[in-house]
Amino acid sequence: MKKLLLLLLTVSAFSLASKAQDTIKTTGDAPLVISGSVDAYYKYDFSGHNNIPTSFATDQNSFSIGMVDLALKKKVGKASFVGEVSFGPRSDQSIPVATNHIQNLYVSYDVTSSFNLTMGYMATFIGYEVISPAGNFNYSTSYLFTNGPFQNAGAKATFTFSPAASLMVGVFNDQWNVYSTNVANTAPGGPAVLPGRINTFGAQLMLAPVKGWTAYLNVATGPASGTIFDVTTAYQITDAFKLGLNGATKSGNGAANYSGIALYPQIAVDKAVTLGLRGEYFNFKAVGTTPSSSITAATFTANIKSGPLTFIPEVRLDNGKNAIFTDKNGVATKSASQFLLAAVYAF
Repeated sequence: MKKLLLLLLTVSAFSLASKAQDTIKTTGDAPLVISGSVDAYYKYDFSGHNNIPTSFATDQNSFSIGMVDLALKKKVGKASFVGEVSFGPRSDQSIPVATNHIQNLYVSYDVTSSFNLTMGYMATFIGYEVISPAGNFNYSTSYLFTNGPFQNAGAKATFTFSPAASLMVGVFNDQWNVYSTNVANTAPGGPAVLPGRINTFGAQLMLAPVKGWTAYLNVATGPASGTIFDVTTAYQITDAFKLGLNGATKSGNGAANYSGIALYPQIAVDKAVTLGLRGEYFNFKAVGTTPSSSITAATFTANIKSGPLTFIPEVRLDNGKNAIFTDKNGVATKSASQFLLAAVYAF
């Protein structure tokens, strides 16, 4: 009797699986996609304290956690959604309300095969680096990333002209990195901005002129957060050598204005080992009587892969035009340096 029952259950399971597969084939519905990452790191700043003012990995001489990142994607017919939640210190430092845990939450609709509409809270289209460490080669972040937007809430339309060209245009909430517009803002040196305004315009032109080379020309402008022009490009020149570039300039919002450029050359020396350098020049623009201040930073990074796990040893050397860092004795100095070892598991 037990064997007969087991046989019936097995046949039923195969039958249900077969029906589910037939449903997917006939309706074109894609399965729910789950992806994400977890990460941990050790960092030592040679000043003896946290000294480099970029995002994340702020613990000094400590084995520390980054975040758990979990993304869900589903498409049924022409409609789809993305929901991404995160937990941990890196998450808390990257979203407007840490207790909400929401990195991305938006819905999309394919009006045609070349015209898509999207609305919700989305990772920004500006810049080269992203919040999730699984999406970056370097574990520490650039000054361009830290001072640019992390997310934009709004609605956008994307027109795909060909595999080599597309255009996104959108309207977004008045400020970067907010879930809603209901936050009053008075920018230092700028005009008071009333809450409840959808007055930021954004656009992105994507070009892929040759195989392996993609470029993005980006702009976001609004009275609360200012205007930023951004160029992001990556070119897989050979199977072993990749070159990335990010350049941006921001104006129109008091003390938060800047310009900068970062280069990302990377070379694969083995199937599992890639070496890379991030060379960055970043300039805080002069405001009133405050002079401009610039930083040159070099980050030497290796990615050592074992399946979904990546070990990231990294050495970073920052040098300022002015004495913006402090040494072991707390005395102002122009230079800072740190060593970091991270482990990132992506799934």
